[in-house]
Amino acid sequence: MTSHLRPAPNQDRFAAETERFRRELLAHCYRMVGSAHDAEDLVQETYLRAWRSYAGFEGRSSIRSWLYRIATNVCLTALRSRRVRVLPSGLAGPYDGPDRPPSPAAPGEVSWLEPLPDGWIFPADDDPAVVVVARESVRLALIASLQHLPARQRAILILREVLAFSAAETAEILETTTAAVKSGLQRARARLDELGPQPAELLEPADPRARALLDGYIAAFEQSDATLLEQVLRADATLEATPFRDWQAGRTMCIHVLNEYVLGAPGDWRMLATSANGQPAAVVYQRDADGRLRAYGVVVLEVTATGVTSAVAFHHSTLLTTTFGFPDTLAD
Repeated sequence: MTSHLRPAPNQDRFAAETERFRRELLAHCYRMVGSAHDAEDLVQETYLRAWRSYAGFEGRSSIRSWLYRIATNVCLTALRSRRVRVLPSGLAGPYDGPDRPPSPAAPGEVSWLEPLPDGWIFPADDDPAVVVVARESVRLALIASLQHLPARQRAILILREVLAFSAAETAEILETTTAAVKSGLQRARARLDELGPQPAELLEPADPRARALLDGYIAAFEQSDATLLEQVLRADATLEATPFRDWQAGRTMCIHVLNEYVLGAPGDWRMLATSANGQPAAVVYQRDADGRLRAYGVVVLEVTATGVTSAVAFHHSTLLTTTFGFPDTLAD
């Protein structure tokens, strides 16, 4: 392709050429940093830098590749000064000590992974087949595993295996060599293999079986009924919740902790169904001392045809509720 220097920037032309990539760039930044709010800020920075250099874009690569080059480098710069975001299962093995309430981390001690609302990256009118493939790339377990890779290896793996850029295109985006890309990809794959097996095939949030299991999980909390949990959780289910360091493995332990320290009385909890990270989820409200239902967080389920294999609750920020488009308080 013959390169050409563009005339003075035009805002309408810039928007027409770049805005259609905003959602996928948001997903890319989220995979890199593990935070929906940070990803949103990084996409804003990406578009600001792109606008500033738009007049000098010579068309040697596609506009999409050019944007990914900017976004990836914005993320890599940001990650230099940030701690790795994790889930409780990324800190240590499941808790098997004496019976006690889960132990929270000290404020600021851990940077927690955040869920991503499906509505941010999956438009309602998208091709369902395309959405199914895209959801697999933002599954919570994958995002958590990616955070354990060195930042450049993370970028290489995402660019090559999620976004399907060639080794040459990835090298250009990262300003390195194809040999370095191939070596980095090999090391990233090996590290992911060390982090554990991939989960069983997950159901889509719209699958009736997934919705039935989500409804059962919600009913268990709203009715304070541990028997319902027995019906929806698989024997090998895990339970974790930020900002608590402890997490549980096995249905028996999960139900014990929830029944003893969480469920409370019928009516203490309300949950509203949603979806996050391509998985069934619910926005959580807890009744306070004044009897009001106040935002408490978000729970994301990993659901298979044989039951719920994982429940991850994010309690560390009520901002999550508004992020998902729900109010701070809920009327009875």
